Amino acid sequence: MKLSVALAVHNEEHNIPRCIGAIYDWVDEIVVIDGESADNTVSILKKLDKDKKIKIFSEKNPSMFHINKQKALEQCKGEWILQLDADEIVSDDLRKEILKIVDHNSQDQAIAFWIPRLNYFLGRPLRKGGQYPDYTIRLYKNDVAHFPCKDVHEQVEIKNVSNLDTQISKLNSNLLHYPYPTFKDYLDKTLRYSYLEADMLYDQKTPINIKTFLLYMIIKPKWWFLKTYFRHKGFVDDFPGFVFSLISALRFCFTYIRLYELNKEKQ
Repeated sequence: MKLSVALAVHNEEHNIPRCIGAIYDWVDEIVVIDGESADNTVSILKKLDKDKKIKIFSEKNPSMFHINKQKALEQCKGEWILQLDADEIVSDDLRKEILKIVDHNSQDQAIAFWIPRLNYFLGRPLRKGGQYPDYTIRLYKNDVAHFPCKDVHEQVEIKNVSNLDTQISKLNSNLLHYPYPTFKDYLDKTLRYSYLEADMLYDQKTPINIKTFLLYMIIKPKWWFLKTYFRHKGFVDDFPGFVFSLISALRFCFTYIRLYELNKEKQ
């Protein structure tokens, strides 16, 4: 078996058909960890599985979602793993690049690959504001990658890498990412990550004082907005670029507010 796809899902009935449709005919297996979906995600997966390639495993839905992503990796049998999210679509050019790598299989080949991700927001691809190319490690040899499962960042770590330049390489074609069908979805996800970050700060005993207040309520938001909107030219992406820079800057404020709330709750 050459290529497995690893997916962790939760209530993805709107995204899963196009995600699976873009990969089903050319991969060897699709491993799905379902985190207690309450919608039609599982039944849709079963309907799409005409050639019995999809293996579905039921798990709880942890707040650190990459715990289930790690479980998906552990169930993959292919020589290579392509790790995807349900809101992502493999472009045709990316498919060709991946298959060339999987079929080549030489000793001097890289063991993992960064893939450029093109993020869509308010109906438009974000090419500025530091959002592109949003490189992420998604294609790698089986058993060389793992999720650290210790923070909010959902990026794998490659084990026992002695030479980054030769063992981890880059692909050229885009992975299309549609993370926010609506503005409400974007706000919900921003708040969820802000709350997870606040939990980490609370566990680290970050104090509620004037220094933390200034850092999270003024300095970081201002720095982030100036960086993404002006330095990285987020204004080129028109109104969606402005909204993205603004709300992503405000996430630092949301984090501090939640940290303040946690401290009050524990008193």
